Amino acid sequence: MQGLRARDLMTPDVVTVPPDTPVTAIARLLAERGISAVPVTEADGTLRGIVTEADLIRRLAGEEDEPPGWLGSLFADPEALADRYARTHGLTADEVMTEQVVTVGPDETAQRIAHIMEERGIRRVVVTEGGRLRGIVSRADLLHALIAPPQPESAELSDERIRRAVLAAMRREPWVDTFYTMVEVKDGVVTFHGFRRSDAVQRALRVLAENVPGVRKVEDQTRPVPAFIYVAS
Repeated sequence: MQGLRARDLMTPDVVTVPPDTPVTAIARLLAERGISAVPVTEADGTLRGIVTEADLIRRLAGEEDEPPGWLGSLFADPEALADRYARTHGLTADEVMTEQVVTVGPDETAQRIAHIMEERGIRRVVVTEGGRLRGIVSRADLLHALIAPPQPESAELSDERIRRAVLAAMRREPWVDTFYTMVEVKDGVVTFHGFRRSDAVQRALRVLAENVPGVRKVEDQTRPVPAFIYVAS
Protein backbone atom coordinates (compact mmCIF):
# COMPACT_ATOMS: atom_id res chain seq x y z
CA MET A 1 0.00 0.00 0.00
CA GLN A 2 3.07 2.22 -0.03
CA GLY A 3 2.30 5.51 -1.77
CA LEU A 4 -1.42 4.88 -2.25
CA ARG A 5 -3.77 7.73 -1.34
CA ALA A 6 -7.50 8.03 -0.75
CA ARG A 7 -7.99 9.27 -4.32
CA ASP A 8 -6.38 6.03 -5.58
CA LEU A 9 -8.52 3.75 -3.39
CA MET A 10 -11.92 5.41 -3.24
CA THR A 11 -15.06 4.51 -5.12
CA PRO A 12 -15.87 7.83 -6.84
CA ASP A 13 -19.31 6.97 -8.23
CA VAL A 14 -21.16 6.88 -4.92
CA VAL A 15 -24.91 6.46 -4.62
CA THR A 16 -26.28 9.38 -2.58
CA VAL A 17 -29.68 10.51 -1.34
CA PRO A 18 -31.08 13.96 -0.51
CA PRO A 19 -32.02 14.77 3.10
CA ASP A 20 -35.78 14.33 2.53
CA THR A 21 -35.52 10.76 1.18
CA PRO A 22 -37.97 8.42 3.01
CA VAL A 23 -36.41 5.77 5.25
CA THR A 24 -38.32 3.04 3.43
CA ALA A 25 -36.77 4.11 0.12
CA ILE A 26 -33.29 4.06 1.66
CA ALA A 27 -33.81 0.54 3.04
CA ARG A 28 -34.92 -0.61 -0.41
CA LEU A 29 -31.93 1.10 -2.04
CA LEU A 30 -29.42 -0.61 0.28
CA ALA A 31 -31.02 -4.00 -0.30
CA GLU A 32 -31.23 -3.67 -4.08
CA ARG A 33 -27.72 -2.27 -4.56
CA GLY A 34 -26.09 -4.60 -2.03
CA ILE A 35 -24.49 -1.70 -0.16
CA SER A 36 -24.32 -1.02 3.57
CA ALA A 37 -24.47 2.79 3.66
CA VAL A 38 -25.48 5.80 1.62
CA PRO A 39 -24.24 9.40 2.06
CA VAL A 40 -26.78 12.18 2.47
CA THR A 41 -25.91 15.24 0.39
CA GLU A 42 -27.32 18.55 -0.70
CA ALA A 43 -27.89 19.27 -4.39
CA ASP A 44 -24.40 20.82 -4.70
CA GLY A 45 -22.70 17.74 -3.24
CA THR A 46 -22.22 19.10 0.28
CA LEU A 47 -22.10 16.20 2.72
CA ARG A 48 -24.81 16.29 5.42
CA GLY A 49 -24.40 12.84 6.95
CA ILE A 50 -24.64 9.14 6.20
CA VAL A 51 -27.35 6.52 6.67
CA THR A 52 -25.95 3.08 7.47
CA GLU A 53 -27.48 -0.32 8.04
CA ALA A 54 -26.88 0.30 11.75
CA ASP A 55 -29.00 3.47 11.62
CA LEU A 56 -31.88 1.58 10.03
CA ILE A 57 -31.58 -1.33 12.45
CA ARG A 58 -31.55 1.17 15.33
CA ARG A 59 -34.77 2.64 14.01
CA LEU A 60 -36.38 -0.79 13.73
CA ALA A 61 -35.26 -1.75 17.24
CA GLY A 62 -36.56 1.54 18.59
CA GLU A 63 -40.12 0.43 17.90
CA GLU A 64 -39.72 -1.86 20.94
CA ASP A 65 -38.51 0.95 23.22
CA GLU A 66 -40.59 1.58 26.30
CA PRO A 67 -40.68 4.94 28.07
CA PRO A 68 -38.58 5.02 31.27
CA GLY A 69 -40.40 4.52 34.52
CA TRP A 70 -40.93 7.25 37.08
CA LEU A 71 -37.64 6.50 38.87
CA GLY A 72 -35.69 6.10 35.65
CA SER A 73 -36.98 9.41 34.30
CA LEU A 74 -35.43 11.22 37.26
CA PHE A 75 -31.94 10.25 36.13
CA ALA A 76 -32.51 10.17 32.38
CA ASP A 77 -30.83 12.69 30.07
CA PRO A 78 -33.65 14.51 28.23
CA GLU A 79 -31.33 15.46 25.36
CA ALA A 80 -30.22 11.86 24.85
CA LEU A 81 -33.80 10.58 25.04
CA ALA A 82 -34.97 13.17 22.52
CA ASP A 83 -32.12 12.33 20.15
CA ARG A 84 -32.85 8.59 20.31
CA TYR A 85 -36.56 9.20 19.80
CA ALA A 86 -35.89 11.26 16.67
CA ARG A 87 -33.51 8.62 15.29
CA THR A 88 -35.78 5.69 16.03
CA HIS A 89 -39.00 7.31 14.81
CA GLY A 90 -37.67 9.49 11.98
CA LEU A 91 -39.21 9.11 8.55
CA THR A 92 -36.52 10.74 6.39
CA ALA A 93 -32.78 10.54 5.87
CA ASP A 94 -31.95 13.72 7.76
CA GLU A 95 -33.87 12.46 10.81
CA VAL A 96 -32.12 9.09 11.14
CA MET A 97 -28.69 9.73 9.61
CA THR A 98 -25.38 9.78 11.46
CA GLU A 99 -24.17 13.36 11.29
CA GLN A 100 -20.69 12.87 12.77
CA VAL A 101 -19.18 11.28 9.67
CA VAL A 102 -15.52 10.27 9.68
CA THR A 103 -13.99 11.98 6.64
CA VAL A 104 -10.56 12.20 5.03
CA GLY A 105 -9.10 14.29 2.25
CA PRO A 106 -8.20 12.90 -1.19
CA ASP A 107 -4.47 12.92 -0.30
CA GLU A 108 -4.79 10.90 2.92
CA THR A 109 -2.53 7.84 2.90
CA ALA A 110 -3.81 4.27 2.84
CA GLN A 111 -1.93 3.55 6.07
CA ARG A 112 -3.62 6.44 7.88
CA ILE A 113 -7.05 5.40 6.60
CA ALA A 114 -6.48 1.84 7.82
CA HIS A 115 -5.44 3.20 11.23
CA ILE A 116 -8.57 5.38 11.45
CA MET A 117 -10.84 2.44 10.58
CA GLU A 118 -9.19 0.21 13.17
CA GLU A 119 -9.16 2.91 15.85
CA ARG A 120 -12.80 3.94 15.31
CA GLY A 121 -14.11 0.44 14.60
CA ILE A 122 -15.77 1.59 11.37
CA ARG A 123 -16.16 -0.03 7.95
CA ARG A 124 -15.65 3.00 5.72
CA VAL A 125 -14.47 6.60 5.56
CA VAL A 126 -15.94 9.30 3.36
CA VAL A 127 -13.59 11.29 1.12
CA THR A 128 -14.44 14.97 0.96
CA GLU A 129 -12.86 18.07 -0.50
CA GLY A 130 -14.08 21.50 0.50
CA GLY A 131 -16.97 19.88 2.38
CA ARG A 132 -18.21 18.12 -0.77
CA LEU A 133 -18.37 14.39 -1.33
CA ARG A 134 -15.68 12.92 -3.57
CA GLY A 135 -15.93 9.20 -2.80
CA ILE A 136 -15.84 6.44 -0.19
CA VAL A 137 -13.01 4.15 0.92
CA SER A 138 -14.24 0.87 2.39
CA ARG A 139 -12.43 -2.00 4.06
CA ALA A 140 -12.74 -3.90 0.80
CA ASP A 141 -10.89 -1.10 -1.01
CA LEU A 142 -8.02 -1.36 1.48
CA LEU A 143 -7.87 -5.13 0.99
CA HIS A 144 -7.60 -4.65 -2.77
CA ALA A 145 -4.71 -2.25 -2.16
CA LEU A 146 -3.01 -4.79 0.09
CA ILE A 147 -2.98 -7.48 -2.60
CA ALA A 148 -2.07 -5.11 -5.43
CA PRO A 149 1.28 -5.97 -7.04
CA PRO A 150 4.15 -3.95 -5.52
CA GLN A 151 5.63 -1.16 -7.58
CA PRO A 152 9.07 -2.00 -8.98
CA GLU A 153 12.02 -0.42 -7.21
CA SER A 154 13.75 2.27 -9.24
CA ALA A 155 17.12 0.86 -8.24
CA GLU A 156 18.30 -2.21 -6.37
CA LEU A 157 19.20 -1.37 -2.78
CA SER A 158 22.58 -2.34 -1.43
CA ASP A 159 22.83 -4.82 1.43
CA GLU A 160 24.24 -2.13 3.70
CA ARG A 161 21.33 0.22 3.00
CA ILE A 162 18.88 -2.61 3.73
CA ARG A 163 20.72 -3.43 6.96
CA ARG A 164 20.56 0.19 8.11
CA ALA A 165 16.85 0.33 7.27
CA VAL A 166 16.16 -2.84 9.27
CA LEU A 167 18.12 -1.51 12.26
CA ALA A 168 16.30 1.82 12.08
CA ALA A 169 12.95 0.01 12.07
CA MET A 170 14.06 -2.12 15.05
CA ARG A 171 15.05 0.95 17.08
CA ARG A 172 11.58 2.41 16.63
CA GLU A 173 9.93 -0.62 18.28
CA PRO A 174 10.01 -0.90 22.11
CA TRP A 175 9.73 -4.71 21.99
CA VAL A 176 13.05 -5.16 20.13
CA ASP A 177 16.18 -5.94 22.14
CA THR A 178 18.73 -4.34 19.82
CA PHE A 179 21.52 -5.01 22.32
CA TYR A 180 21.10 -8.79 22.03
CA THR A 181 19.83 -9.08 18.43
CA MET A 182 22.21 -8.58 15.50
CA VAL A 183 21.40 -8.18 11.81
CA GLU A 184 23.28 -9.41 8.78
CA VAL A 185 22.25 -8.83 5.15
CA LYS A 186 23.67 -10.61 2.12
CA ASP A 187 22.15 -10.53 -1.37
CA GLY A 188 18.96 -9.08 0.08
CA VAL A 189 18.60 -11.90 2.65
CA VAL A 190 18.22 -10.64 6.22
CA THR A 191 19.55 -12.93 8.94
CA PHE A 192 18.95 -12.29 12.64
CA HIS A 193 21.55 -13.55 15.13
CA GLY A 194 21.74 -13.44 18.92
CA PHE A 195 18.94 -13.83 21.42
CA ARG A 196 15.20 -13.26 21.41
CA ARG A 197 12.88 -12.61 24.31
CA SER A 198 9.95 -14.72 23.09
CA ASP A 199 8.35 -16.45 20.11
CA ALA A 200 6.14 -13.38 19.65
CA VAL A 201 9.24 -11.20 19.27
CA GLN A 202 10.68 -13.73 16.81
CA ARG A 203 7.56 -13.52 14.64
CA ALA A 204 7.43 -9.73 14.87
CA LEU A 205 11.09 -9.40 13.83
CA ARG A 206 10.41 -11.45 10.72
CA VAL A 207 7.42 -9.27 9.83
CA LEU A 208 9.42 -6.10 10.50
CA ALA A 209 12.19 -7.19 8.13
CA GLU A 210 9.77 -8.37 5.44
CA ASN A 211 8.29 -4.87 5.30
CA VAL A 212 11.64 -3.21 4.58
CA PRO A 213 12.06 -2.39 0.85
CA GLY A 214 14.64 -4.56 -0.88
CA VAL A 215 14.41 -7.54 1.48
CA ARG A 216 14.10 -10.77 -0.49
CA LYS A 217 14.05 -13.27 2.36
CA VAL A 218 14.33 -13.41 6.16
CA GLU A 219 16.20 -16.06 8.15
CA ASP A 220 16.09 -16.26 11.93
CA GLN A 221 19.00 -17.82 13.78
CA THR A 222 18.26 -16.28 17.16
CA ARG A 223 17.99 -18.38 20.30
CA PRO A 224 15.92 -17.92 23.47
CA VAL A 225 17.48 -15.61 26.04
CA PRO A 226 19.50 -17.67 28.59
CA ALA A 227 18.37 -17.47 32.17
CA PHE A 228 21.57 -15.66 33.23
CA ILE A 229 20.90 -12.74 30.84
CA TYR A 230 18.54 -10.06 32.13
CA VAL A 231 16.42 -8.37 29.48
CA ALA A 232 14.63 -5.19 30.52
CA SER A 233 10.90 -5.16 29.80
